[in-house]
Amino acid sequence: MLEKDKLKEVKEEKKRWQKEKVDKGLSKFPERKEEFTRTSGANIERLYTPDDLEGMDYNKDLGYPGEYPYTRGVQPTMYRSRFWTMRQYAGFATAEESNKRYKYLLEQGQTGLSVAFDLPTQIGYDSDHELAQGEVGKVGVAIDSLTDMEILFDGIPLDKVSTSMTINAPAAVLLAMYIAVAEKQGVSADQLRGTIQNDILKEYIARGTYIFPTEESMRLITDIFAYCSKEVPQWNTISISGYHIREAGSSASQEVAFTLADGIAYVEAAIKAGLDVDSFAPRLSFFFNSHNDLLEEVSKFRAARRLWAKIMKERFGAKNPKSMQLKFHTQTAGSTLTAQQPDNNIVRVAIQTLAAVLGGTQSLHTNSKDEALALPTEDSVRVALRTQQIVAHESGVADTVDPLAGSYYVEKMTKEIEDAAMEYIEQIDELGGAPAAIEQGFIQKEIMDSSYNYQKELEKEERIVVGMNKFQVKEKPVEGLLKLDPRVEELQRDKIKKTKENRDEKMVQDNLKALRQAASGNENTMPYILESVKAYATLGEICGVLREVFGEYQQSVVI
Repeated sequence: MLEKDKLKEVKEEKKRWQKEKVDKGLSKFPERKEEFTRTSGANIERLYTPDDLEGMDYNKDLGYPGEYPYTRGVQPTMYRSRFWTMRQYAGFATAEESNKRYKYLLEQGQTGLSVAFDLPTQIGYDSDHELAQGEVGKVGVAIDSLTDMEILFDGIPLDKVSTSMTINAPAAVLLAMYIAVAEKQGVSADQLRGTIQNDILKEYIARGTYIFPTEESMRLITDIFAYCSKEVPQWNTISISGYHIREAGSSASQEVAFTLADGIAYVEAAIKAGLDVDSFAPRLSFFFNSHNDLLEEVSKFRAARRLWAKIMKERFGAKNPKSMQLKFHTQTAGSTLTAQQPDNNIVRVAIQTLAAVLGGTQSLHTNSKDEALALPTEDSVRVALRTQQIVAHESGVADTVDPLAGSYYVEKMTKEIEDAAMEYIEQIDELGGAPAAIEQGFIQKEIMDSSYNYQKELEKEERIVVGMNKFQVKEKPVEGLLKLDPRVEELQRDKIKKTKENRDEKMVQDNLKALRQAASGNENTMPYILESVKAYATLGEICGVLREVFGEYQQSVVI
């Protein structure tokens, strides 16, 4: 961003500094290792100067917050006007237990809810299904019918909170339950604010809680897009998730590339279904991981924002500025938490929190120190929430917009991550797009290779994890971990039985029959799912109908 004669002067001075200072210094004090690298394997230079930003155009490449290409943030004043939403991810055991935790978090200053569902719910089975045995309420809350959803949000006014739900394959069913609960509270659907994750492609890539084949899953997603654009206009209809891609072992560049490639696939599917890009794109949102390398993570968020803006404008011809804005939720990296010396995790989470905030996140979940061992206790959740509040109110980093802009290192790395991600996206395009690249195992293999290389670095102590592969101590077993009520499964089975005894069975079957017909044809499935939910059809019954019509996805073997 300097004139040519000034850049030449900088280059000459750098050569002088290298000869007079660095070379002499290295003879006395060798550097800690021969090579410093990022998670992608890219080299980190000793020093960055204006020379590294040659060719960068401030107005074109950075611009101003709230303006294209949004490198510096999607809002002109960012956190000077309003802090990010502090949204602690929570849910365990029964709806009753989770409702108590939500009320506790709201009392402690949390500003949004984030629902964790148990594994049977995530793959569309009721708690009384044989495949649900041993998993009910373990990694999240069990939701079998509208009865559970009513209890989950009892006493929580849905017109006053924003709710995120980490649900994918059965996202349409859980969204319908949320709409139905709001209706019972007297809150209309157009007042609801929140997000469903609804990102099935990353399930095929990295997580595994899929149900239906690719094409049918994409249809359900575009049905939600179309329905919500008219009926639930403030709702974010998908949270395109790089979080789980990173947890599976990807590098920062891969996280951006594969997440945005999935985003491209959803936009293409919606356009193919007849939707105008500007009718749904403003309600797309993203979900990223915040890892340990603070400056790389800040650069990653900035690169993702700029790249998505270019994709939406240049590839899809979006006209609405909101269609070009990459708005994202962040969660600190669960994969970085250690069971050894768990108090160290508080420090890791604080660093990751700073990275997310300096990178311009719209909402944030901070992991608790004990999550490598069990579901978090109330005390550890409070410390995690306080971490966000301290960063917000005491650190000063929220007082100016994009405070690391102009750092030679950050700007250079932002460009490098953007370029590396675009290179991957072009490869995926050549393979036929994200769904085809997933079917061919390309994305999965790239992540596996990255994960393997990272593991080798840990084993060779080329990367240090404090307390895990260095600085170990003898430790006593951790006490005071959260323990679930062993009767959860029994309680849920009883609840399902009572719900079925008290509902109008003919109405349930009529609605499920109508849903089957809609799914077999071309109608939007959302209104039929909503009517089935209101009649107290269970999650398993609704997903069972869709399984009959759509079939189930079979995972490709990656070699």
